[in-house]
Amino acid sequence: MPTYRAPVEDMLYVLNDVISLDNYSHLPGFDEASPDIVKAILEEGAKLAEGVLQPLNQSGDEEGCTRHEDGSVTTPKGFKEAYKQYTDNGWQGLTSPVEYGGQGLPYFMGAALEEMCVSANHAFKMYPGLTNGVIASLSVAGSDEQKEKYLHNLVAGKWSGTMELTEPHCGTDLGQIRTKAEPQDDGSYKVSGTKIFISAGEHDLSENIIHMVLAKVPGGPEGIKGISLFLVPKFNVNDDGSLGERNGVVCGSIEEKMGIHGNATCLLNYDGARGYLVGELHRGMKPMFIMMNAARLGVGIQGLSHSEVSYQNAVAYATDRLQGRSLTGPKNPDGVADPIIVHPDVRRMLMDIRCFNQGARALALWGGIKVDEARKCPDEAARELADDIVGLLTPVIKGVFTDKGYENATKAQQVFGGHGYIKEWGMEQFVRDARIAMIYEGTNGIQALDLVGRKLPANGGRAIRAYFDMLDGVIAEHGGDDMAEFVTPFKAAVEDLKAATMWLMQNAMANPDNAGAGSVAYMHLMGLVALGHMWVLMASASQRAIANGTENAAFHENKITTARYFFQRILGETASHRRQLEAGSDAVMALPAEAF
Repeated sequence: MPTYRAPVEDMLYVLNDVISLDNYSHLPGFDEASPDIVKAILEEGAKLAEGVLQPLNQSGDEEGCTRHEDGSVTTPKGFKEAYKQYTDNGWQGLTSPVEYGGQGLPYFMGAALEEMCVSANHAFKMYPGLTNGVIASLSVAGSDEQKEKYLHNLVAGKWSGTMELTEPHCGTDLGQIRTKAEPQDDGSYKVSGTKIFISAGEHDLSENIIHMVLAKVPGGPEGIKGISLFLVPKFNVNDDGSLGERNGVVCGSIEEKMGIHGNATCLLNYDGARGYLVGELHRGMKPMFIMMNAARLGVGIQGLSHSEVSYQNAVAYATDRLQGRSLTGPKNPDGVADPIIVHPDVRRMLMDIRCFNQGARALALWGGIKVDEARKCPDEAARELADDIVGLLTPVIKGVFTDKGYENATKAQQVFGGHGYIKEWGMEQFVRDARIAMIYEGTNGIQALDLVGRKLPANGGRAIRAYFDMLDGVIAEHGGDDMAEFVTPFKAAVEDLKAATMWLMQNAMANPDNAGAGSVAYMHLMGLVALGHMWVLMASASQRAIANGTENAAFHENKITTARYFFQRILGETASHRRQLEAGSDAVMALPAEAF
């Protein structure tokens, strides 16, 4: 039976020692995020994840969701009670606006909670997680009437939400969608069509489900320019806020999936369902991107979550499993064999995962604070800078974190040997559940194309120039002899990123296939540099703590040792990613299609 312990100590280290929350006390809402309050909230979140959600993970996977003849869906045993506890204790509204019943805490707090809850139970966390996207979209793009009518219950978790883009014939190419919305005399629309792969599309956890649906109004522009966004409730909502009759949307089936069995991933049929326009007509992608960008950061954290829980269980197994003797002599002479954690190759796998987890956690929390800056900073220039950095790194966090999350789940499974392939140990579920994060909210190949094709050239390259300035500042600030072993390889990695960026600027315009063929390599190159940035900050913070006589010297020494492994054995992969990129597209595109 797998276990999980929330990494609260490491989260607090990042927030207090590395990022220094005190530096952000000027941001609105941060007065309610003092170190003591943050610690208390994270500890309560850990209790929820460890004691309520994690025990339901394996049983929820085995039982799955059940669709009934009337189209209703029942979630696995225990999910409904866990959801009630989640919402009753205010977790749904942790970072939501105070005016609608939320606690208004900073975004980074939600990122920390996301990591813990997904590690504990990915399938469960998707139900309230999607609601956050609906709240974010309505908060920005909804009318005053829509905000008042829907946000209070969404923030409370009394109602939940979905985001609906995909149809049987189109995924990424949304210009092909066929779902239509016909205007009615009362200002509403009748929505008809079919949406697939809809996470939490139907369930028994909340009283109502608010579907956010992309559709086209007849007579509108062709392609993506004709898409609008509609709010379609499962139950119509009366003027007084009470629930009315059932709307014309029903679950036609639950998808049979590789993983996340505890979440109801539905095919939804719309038959003249009453819907309401959100934002402007024919400009539905703008409010939908509010949901998608929030979701992509959340999905990136899901990759970290799977990597973390897989690592914890692999470490426990490696410490306990006795097989063979150490190459340098017995380490457990009184036993029949040594624990497998003494073997260098097992150590290699565990250290690879450990380096990613701690670096990615720092990047997720640092990025979360950049989101807070972009939303709340009173200084316009600082807001713009933070927004640029968040936009640039969002596809990196989504793509790299989930690629590595899946890779690390399989590495952790490998530590178990044959037992990792057997269901009772739980490792095969982590692998299956981690796989979806590389696919949904835009496949990772699409993330890489978004980075290279949109984020790099946006505003004349303003974001990437600002990021390079930031990285150069980190190198200059930490350039002393005591940090040379970390900063020297980091500087080389930054130079690889700069050179790769210049190569794209010089070669992608002449042949767009060069951008397409090198985009994934570029995304991972930037991901390594972003993780290296965090490891420079962590190595420096732990050196300071030791120099100042910390009472927790072992923690900081272990952090420095892990940083040393990252800079010696992992960061150098930037050079190979650069070489892949600079090879261009010729070899990739050389074979004729029929040769495949």
